[in-house]
Amino acid sequence: MKKLLLSLGVTLLTMASFSQNEFPSRMAVDPNWDAVEVVVPPSPFQYQVIFVGGDDVVQTGVNESVPAKQWHDFIGFTPITAEDCVDDPNAIGWVSVNHEMILADDKIGDGGGMTAFLLGRNPSDDTLYVIPQDLTDGRSGEFFNVDFSSVGETGMNCGGITSNVDGRIWSAEEWFQGSNEAMYDSGNGIRDTTAYTIKYTEFDMANFQTIPKYQNFNWMVEIDPRAAKAKRKQYNWGRQPFEGGAVANDNKTVYLGADATPGFFTKFVADVEGDFTEGTLYVYKHDAAGEPWVEIDSDDFSKMLTFSEEAVTAGATMFNRLEWVTLDKTTGKVYMTETGRDNPSGSWSDELADGAVFAPHHVQRAMDQGATGPDDPAYWDYYGRVLEFDPATGDVNIFVEGGPYFATSPTLANYPAKHLSNPDGLNMLYVNVAGEDKRYMLICEDLNGTSFGRTPAEYPDDRMCELYLLDMDVASPEIDDLIRLTQTPKGAEITGACPTADGKSILVNSQHPDTSNPFPYNNSLTFAITGFDDSGAIDTLGNPDFEATDKGFQVYPNPAERIVYFNKVVDVALYDITGKRIAVYRNTDFIDILSLSTGAYILKTSEGETRKLIVE
Repeated sequence: MKKLLLSLGVTLLTMASFSQNEFPSRMAVDPNWDAVEVVVPPSPFQYQVIFVGGDDVVQTGVNESVPAKQWHDFIGFTPITAEDCVDDPNAIGWVSVNHEMILADDKIGDGGGMTAFLLGRNPSDDTLYVIPQDLTDGRSGEFFNVDFSSVGETGMNCGGITSNVDGRIWSAEEWFQGSNEAMYDSGNGIRDTTAYTIKYTEFDMANFQTIPKYQNFNWMVEIDPRAAKAKRKQYNWGRQPFEGGAVANDNKTVYLGADATPGFFTKFVADVEGDFTEGTLYVYKHDAAGEPWVEIDSDDFSKMLTFSEEAVTAGATMFNRLEWVTLDKTTGKVYMTETGRDNPSGSWSDELADGAVFAPHHVQRAMDQGATGPDDPAYWDYYGRVLEFDPATGDVNIFVEGGPYFATSPTLANYPAKHLSNPDGLNMLYVNVAGEDKRYMLICEDLNGTSFGRTPAEYPDDRMCELYLLDMDVASPEIDDLIRLTQTPKGAEITGACPTADGKSILVNSQHPDTSNPFPYNNSLTFAITGFDDSGAIDTLGNPDFEATDKGFQVYPNPAERIVYFNKVVDVALYDITGKRIAVYRNTDFIDILSLSTGAYILKTSEGETRKLIVE
C-alpha cells in the first residue's frame, strides 16, 4: 500500500519556460542572518496517493493480475453496513473507480472499465489504507478489475451514480458510438463486434432481443463493488451518452444527465422503493403544461435504443452538455454541471427544427450577447455553469455561472484569483464540525480549451484544472464564494471528487496527466484529502490574514492546505538553508510547499526582499 505525500502540481506549471537569471543557482547565506521568520505548522489536511493507474495491479482472475487501466474518472463510495462480513474492524467502505481509457486487452477486457477496492481508516491518525480481500470468485488481492462479461462488456466509463440512500453504484458508458466500425476502432476498442443477444435480465421488453454490438453500450450499468462484478445494464433508462445521475431520498426517483449538445435531463421513477427494474421514464420539458416531465415509454425497447430521438419528438428541453448530477439530501434539490461547448449553434439546430426547445437560460444568455438565439453562430458558451433543479417548482435555474468572461486571456500577473471553467465532476460533502452539520458542494473543472481566460495567456497549451468547495449556506453564490481546494498536476483533468461516508475524507482523481511529470503524477491516480472534520479547517482555506500593507513582502502560512500566500504578486525563488536554489515561481501570490521536507528555507523576491520559511 502506497502512502505518498501528494504534491498537487502547482510548481509543475509555474516553473515552466521562464528565465531564472536574477535568481542564481546558489546564494550566500549569512550565518547571522535575521530575516523575518515564517513558521508553517503541520496541516490539518493529510494527502495520500491511494491508487495509481498503470502501476498498481488489478486482479482479473484466480492468480492472474495486470496493471490497472488509466484515465480515472468517476469515484463511487459504498459504506460498510452491519450485514457486511469484513474481518478488519477499521474498514469504512468500498471504492469504485471508472476508467475512461479505451484499451483492448484480453485479460482486463476491451473498452473502458472499473476498479473496486476496500478502504480502511487508521484510528490513530485517520489515514486511509487498502484492505486485501478474498472474493467469492477466487480472486485475492487489493485492487480488483470489475468484470463486465455478464452484461456484454462495457464502453468508455466516465461518470456514474452513488446512491446517497444505500451506496449502490452505477457506471456511465458515455462513449457514444453509432456503428460497430467506430466501436472497433481498428482493433483498439471493442474487438468482438458480433451481434449481441440480451438474455435473462429483469427487463422483459429487452430479453432475447438481438442488437448490433454497438447498441449494447451507452447505458447506465449497476455494479456490485463487493464482488467486483457488473449486475445489469439499465435498459429501461434509455441509451444515451450518460455522464451522471443521482438517487433521490425516496429511493425511487433517479435523475440523469447526458453529455451531449443537446443533452437531455431525464428522470426514472420506480414502482417499488429500491427496485429500479420497473417504473416510469421521463424527459424534462420546461414549457410542458402542468408538470415539466414528458413520459417516454420504457416498455418499448426500440424507444430505449433511440432515446434522444424520442426526446426531440417530445419537444424536450435542450442543454449544453449535462455532465455530473448530484442531490442535496438535506433540501432534495438537484444540481447538474452544464459543462458548455464554445459555440454550440451547429450542434442543436437540427433538434430545434424537429421540435426540441432551448433551456430558458440559454435564450436569455443569447439575448445578453446580442445573438439572435442559441442557434446563432455568434452565441458562445465558453465556461459552462452549475444548474439547480427544484423538484418543488419544476424549474431549472443557474446556480453558479462560470467565468468571468475575457475576450483575450489575461497574463498570469493580471489573472483573477478565481476563475471557474467548464465544471464537470460534482458532488456533495457533509461535515460535522464542532457539532454543527455543514454542507459543501465539490466542483471539478474539465477545461474545454485554454482561450478566453480559461488559463493565463502564458499557458496556451496547459489545461490546469482546479477543485473548488462551495459552502451551501451561501445565498445566490458567485465565483468569489468558491473556495479553492486543490489542482491537478500539469495536463490533468480533476474529477471524481467523492466523500467518504464519515465526512472526513474526499477521494479525487487526477486523469490523463502530462507524462513528463515525475512519478506518480505522470499516471492517472486516485488520491485522498483527509481532515474535513477538523474544526475550522475549511474556513481557513484561501483566506490569508496579512498585516498592514506598509510591512513590505508578507508571507502567510495557511495550515489548511500547506499553501504559503503572499500579500502581492511577485517573482520569488525558494532556497534551502545552504543557499541552493530549489525552485522559481513567477507572477504568483502563493506557492505549494506540500512536497517540502521539514526544515528551514529562504524566500527571495526579484526585488531582493527575503523571508525565512520554517516547515514543521
